[in-house]
Amino acid sequence: MFSYTVRRLLQAIPVLIAITILAFLAFYFNPADPVVMMAGERASPEMVEQIRARFGLDEPAYRQYFMFVQRLMEGDLGTSYRSRQPVMHHLVPAYRATLTFISASVIVMLVIGVPAGIASSAKPHSKTDNFVMAFVLLGLSAPIFWVGIILIWVFSLQLGLLPSSGFRAWYYVILPAFSLGIQYAAIIARVTRTSMLEVLSNDYIRTARAKGVPRRTVFYSHALKNAAIPVITTAGLQIGSMLGGTILIESVVGWPGVGRMLVVAITQRDAPIVQGSIVAIALSVVVLNLIIDWLYALLDPRIRYD
Repeated sequence: MFSYTVRRLLQAIPVLIAITILAFLAFYFNPADPVVMMAGERASPEMVEQIRARFGLDEPAYRQYFMFVQRLMEGDLGTSYRSRQPVMHHLVPAYRATLTFISASVIVMLVIGVPAGIASSAKPHSKTDNFVMAFVLLGLSAPIFWVGIILIWVFSLQLGLLPSSGFRAWYYVILPAFSLGIQYAAIIARVTRTSMLEVLSNDYIRTARAKGVPRRTVFYSHALKNAAIPVITTAGLQIGSMLGGTILIESVVGWPGVGRMLVVAITQRDAPIVQGSIVAIALSVVVLNLIIDWLYALLDPRIRYD
């Protein structure tokens, strides 16, 4: 497992390098000059050149990129063009808020999706199965931002039960988590149902039933464990997708996370904030994929990476 972990980390290096290059080039070739935006339209040419030199924007493109990579290796994401504060000063609280948001959304996804898929596979083509399939269809069809708006309108504006924006206490995360988690719960429910039905049709399941093993034991001890790997794979992919979904839903519900900070930074042409946010999200996805691979080995002893 150790050698596999090292290999995966080495494989992630080219991906991270490519991401940093794309993030850098996207702003380097942007027609809007961030220095002019920082200094203001009435700033003198001397002041503009001073600001440009202060942030190293007067250097050639390759030197600016290598300076950016060097700072990354030192744990320095640079300084915001707007606030003149270190990017980490903005990123740490935003990342903490996004981590809370994603964790709550994952709980919603698994708590709703896995039991729904299990209940559906237990009685195929029953009323329960039809209800779950209708939920899956609705969850996959409804856009995330639309779900968020509807939940805010019902539970915040009409019923007054939950706050519509902000992050001051634990219950502030309920609406954003359900807004993001419902769609992914539908995906997990469908994958769980399909995986369970496939495992339940195997010979060893029929053998266990023929031996008189209790149905509950067969279902949960034998079938569910073997059906879990596709579910974990899908869940890992969906969590990675959630990081992209936060960009939209955080803006809708006013959640102070990385996604909302990224959108604001893009509109303000604040390249260090954008680049730091992209690197943080990319690192999160790499670590997540590594954790998912570790879970494979825990669930299936046949999997060996060394």
